[in-house]
Amino acid sequence: MPESKFKSHLAPWFDRFLMEKRACGFAYVVQENRLRHFDRLLVSEGLTREELPKRLVELWTAKRPNEKSTNQQARAQVIHQFALFLSRQGVPAYIPNTRQISGNRSQFLPFIFTRKDVGMLLRAVDQIPYQYRSPLRHRTMPEIFRLLYGCGLRRNEPLALTVADVDLDQGILRIRQSKDKDRLVPMALSLKGRLQRYAESFGSRSDDAVFFPGPDGQRIGGYCVYRMFRMLLTAVGIQHRGRGQGPRLHDMRATFAVHRLETWYLQGADLRVKLPVLSTYMGHRNLFETQRYLRLTAELFPDIASRLEKSYGHIIPRIGETHEF
Repeated sequence: MPESKFKSHLAPWFDRFLMEKRACGFAYVVQENRLRHFDRLLVSEGLTREELPKRLVELWTAKRPNEKSTNQQARAQVIHQFALFLSRQGVPAYIPNTRQISGNRSQFLPFIFTRKDVGMLLRAVDQIPYQYRSPLRHRTMPEIFRLLYGCGLRRNEPLALTVADVDLDQGILRIRQSKDKDRLVPMALSLKGRLQRYAESFGSRSDDAVFFPGPDGQRIGGYCVYRMFRMLLTAVGIQHRGRGQGPRLHDMRATFAVHRLETWYLQGADLRVKLPVLSTYMGHRNLFETQRYLRLTAELFPDIASRLEKSYGHIIPRIGETHEF
């Protein structure tokens, strides 16, 4: 093991903490720098035992002159995570309450549909009638909504697909330049079969043709899908709570993630291994985006919440927390 960059009595614990975070897929570069500054504070304040006292934590997390609340929050969050780690190892540690210094950060929570809700929405979209002004709507919308939920796609990702992007032999979607990167998204066999039948109904098409065309053969607008979503909510009796309150169309994607994590957990899978897989599948920019769904999963399913917290509490962020990567 290389010589530690830390000098305080907590140096071995800093090293182990960083090893654990990086084993879970975090880069933790910025956070390591903050920890090294905190380590110097511990040395200068004369820490003589393996403990994390309240006085030193509060000294470190106190707001500095002319400091933005976001910077203060970032400093507090990394110490919050480190304190939780120490506590799990039996080392006395004061755990700061990061919610008290969370500033004005948005606390919006996604609306997670139940599986019964999803079933009702899909049955409703299957029943939309033919409309002469939009003669393909009753064929495209059922498949689009199944991709939004079944593959956790963002709203515009299925709309941007071309014929060449949909490999119906392998059952793989190629998502291009979404959040500045491409990714491959495998489909369930049932969804692959539906898209094969859908594609066959169009006959031969060029590779650059839009896979889900609008009335003019061009790409369907995102607002058309959102308007359909609102119609489906009304049809199945799910109340929309107003602008900014949801349910949002993007919540279909969040629902996919939560349902997938719940299924994996109940199957006995190691979520520390599965999280990077889900993160890559969904095209997240970093692992923290995916970890937030663990919090939702724990809160929505009380029967497994305590077990999730016990096994994975160190990688479940609190609502409102953010990290830099």
